Amino acid sequence: MSGTAAAQALERVRRACLALPETSERLSHGAPAFFVRATRAFVMFHDDHHGDGRLAIWAAAPPGMQSMLVDGAPEHYFVPPYVGHQGWVGARLDRDLPWEEIDGVIEDARLTRAPKRLVARLDAGA
Repeated sequence: MSGTAAAQALERVRRACLALPETSERLSHGAPAFFVRATRAFVMFHDDHHGDGRLAIWAAAPPGMQSMLVDGAPEHYFVPPYVGHQGWVGARLDRDLPWEEIDGVIEDARLTRAPKRLVARLDAGA
């Protein structure tokens, strides 16, 4: 994917992640990563990670979601290295996956990694 397309995808992911309460961004292992309360990563952005040819996010996922997505749409989802064994899912940004679906993956990732008290407070509308 071209550098311009990757930059546009990163900006779109950045907007989606940082629009969520109590989130921040910093580099982690050389890649843009998004955190809940600056401590718990919930999404990482990768462009051709170690030559894999993918433009993708790696996102925390609720139990069972990884296998459901990967088995149901392997052209769009994959088990990422390093964090896949923890249930994280990779979502390809270079395969015309609708942004509404990517936004849902991002929101689920944040809820998966957010402290329970924060989730409860947000659910209560605080």
